[in-house]
Amino acid sequence: MLLWLIATPIAAYLAVLALMVAYQRQLQYFPDRSPPQLGALSHLGVREAALRTADGLKLLSWYLPPREGRPVILYCHGNGGHIGYRADRIPPFADAGYGLLLLEYRGYGGNPGNPSEAGLFADAEAAMTFLRGEGIPARRIVMYGESLGTGVAVHIAATQPVGALVLENPFTSIAAVAQHHYPFVPAAWLTWDRYDSLSRIARVRAPLLVLQGGRDAVVPPRFGQALFDAAPEPKEMWTAPAAGHEDLLRFGAMEAVLAFLDRHIIASLRPQ
Repeated sequence: MLLWLIATPIAAYLAVLALMVAYQRQLQYFPDRSPPQLGALSHLGVREAALRTADGLKLLSWYLPPREGRPVILYCHGNGGHIGYRADRIPPFADAGYGLLLLEYRGYGGNPGNPSEAGLFADAEAAMTFLRGEGIPARRIVMYGESLGTGVAVHIAATQPVGALVLENPFTSIAAVAQHHYPFVPAAWLTWDRYDSLSRIARVRAPLLVLQGGRDAVVPPRFGQALFDAAPEPKEMWTAPAAGHEDLLRFGAMEAVLAFLDRHIIASLRPQ
């Protein structure tokens, strides 16, 4: 009887653990697989762009060409929805003359494939290849990562030259965040797609801006602070104490981004 009382909760715990491991990508990625609609964005000059990945996928993303000589934002979104959910990010950049490539990942927004860390890295590398084909030099490319996309943006900035790196509510690693949310399991050891930005950030050689919501319950601020502390200079931290994980724009984050880029990118592109 005693053995049964001990064995039953252990078996239940192991069963829950096995399910979490087997279905972890369903717990990590929440794609809207329907194709996003450009709609009125086409009047701003936004068009579909076909990206070709190294493993043979064709990914439809959105591209707004820059005004002559202006930088381009390569936007890596978070783990939910698709690029259409980020349409409100486009007008402020367009008004400032910036180009914008809203990268749509595999498995999102009608694109083929299924998301994974290696897959999303390959998707971002395909986006960089596309921008080079558009004649955009590395010093005019700004990597912008939102939530999960910060791991993608850090990977690119750590392995390729870029003009600047902007991270919105970033983490040290997904494994660390998973451990925070699931303290009753060894989540840090069981996570496949780790997005270990902390191990990569020291290799970034571009100016860094971290945007942080002080009330972020999804990725608590201590993770973003730890990543910021490990990053080399030049770097800046912008915090909205009352903001959560998804509402930084309501507190002036876009204005902070544009001011940062004006100091670190636009100023460097002006004739001396």
